[in-house]
Amino acid sequence: MKQNPHSFIDRRTSVAPAHPWGLLLVILTAPLLSVLDVFIVNMAIPAIRSDLGATGADLELVIAGYLLGFSSFLITGGRAGDQYGRRRLFILGLALFTLTSCLCGVAPSIGQLIGYRFLQGVSAAAMLPQTIALIQVSFAESEARNRAFGYYGITLGLASMLGQLLGGYLVSTEWGVAGWRLTFLVNLPIGLVAIGAALRLLPETARNQGQRFDVGGVVLLTTGLGALLYPLSVGRELGWPTWSLGMMLVGVGLMSWFWRQQGALRRQGGNPLLDVGLFRYPSFNLGLGTLVFFFSVHNSFLLISTVYLQSGLAVKAQAAGTTFVFFGGGFLLSSYLSIRYIARFGRRLLQFGLLLMLLALAGQVAWAPTFAASLTGLKGLLLLYGLGSGLVMPSLLNVALRGLPGYLAGGAAGVYATFQQVASALGVTMIGGVFFSLWHAGQAASYVRAFRYGLALDMGCLLLAALLLEQLPETEPAAPQTAAPALE
Repeated sequence: MKQNPHSFIDRRTSVAPAHPWGLLLVILTAPLLSVLDVFIVNMAIPAIRSDLGATGADLELVIAGYLLGFSSFLITGGRAGDQYGRRRLFILGLALFTLTSCLCGVAPSIGQLIGYRFLQGVSAAAMLPQTIALIQVSFAESEARNRAFGYYGITLGLASMLGQLLGGYLVSTEWGVAGWRLTFLVNLPIGLVAIGAALRLLPETARNQGQRFDVGGVVLLTTGLGALLYPLSVGRELGWPTWSLGMMLVGVGLMSWFWRQQGALRRQGGNPLLDVGLFRYPSFNLGLGTLVFFFSVHNSFLLISTVYLQSGLAVKAQAAGTTFVFFGGGFLLSSYLSIRYIARFGRRLLQFGLLLMLLALAGQVAWAPTFAASLTGLKGLLLLYGLGSGLVMPSLLNVALRGLPGYLAGGAAGVYATFQQVASALGVTMIGGVFFSLWHAGQAASYVRAFRYGLALDMGCLLLAALLLEQLPETEPAAPQTAAPALE
């Protein structure tokens, strides 16, 4: 019988949280800040172009650099929490995120801003998986865990909306420095308060102390994901040159090599970066599939809507940000209902949320030309879209992770967050790419056509997500284990 790589966990280092809901409030800082910084910068892009003399490709890298660092290191961040302690990784990641945010805020050149954005993404990848893993191991009771994951999902949605709203406001102000710099510097007070609270409230979790960290796996995974995500992020802006397609093929080859290497290491009783046993759980696989289609829609919809409002309808940044308050209001209301009723209605509640989102998108496709005269109809449809999104997002993570053993929490957290970011990049690149290919400056008719086609693709993704949810079992699997079963 081979020894289980996860049997080296030293449970003497695990301490049950004395204040689990206080712990939750602290660790939700990670999804709040990491997602906020995806969307808040979208509103600042025109100001960055003007202030730093950036080109279109430079601006793509300001966004892509963060997503590249974030996505490439998420699985590594989750596994590092298992190896070295989730409290330690959370606080380290939060401190580095706060520091790199300040460096972004004072960057004197576009090149330095791009570099700091990459490091900001890496630090986000260190802290975010710890949030998911800490929820999984700190809330053993099913109902409490459902609520905790629900609040995590609410935070993701609120961060998306606040990024649009806060970005529009800060860019329009100037408190001694350029408004776009404040979109980064605002993280300083939040980060300092969260670090102080984390030092006080977060207990350390179990650590894998018996085997070496899988450095080879880190190199393969990071290189492979980077080779895939970099051309996806900048390829459209550059016209998809040959090197970008070649790099993606290299990325596919490296990821295939990584998968085989991880499986071999697990069979040998080693300590793989990614436990491929995760993918033996049907609910986890179906949850990941649903996640990919849902977040492809979530990010591409917000991008398309922002561009359509500001560039197509000539709505100013602050007013455009305010429009998304209706999305946030609907999201908040239905998020509460999602947490309360997910145990009773299960996947049907998520499918009903997807239906509301579909109706909201269909309404926007039908009435897009009328928004030029009045935004009232759009605000109503954004409210409906938020209601649907709020039913899905808070409980989707819980659906994906339910039934997983506790020893897989860190790896599962990294995989989930990685798929979420890759889905976001795919949505922006693929659906956003169709949108921008139909967008022709100065031609009002093209704005409406591009908007409609982009939303039609989003509707297709929502339908596929609903079909995947239909395959999920109605009942929740057995409660998660805290130790790994022996490998045969």
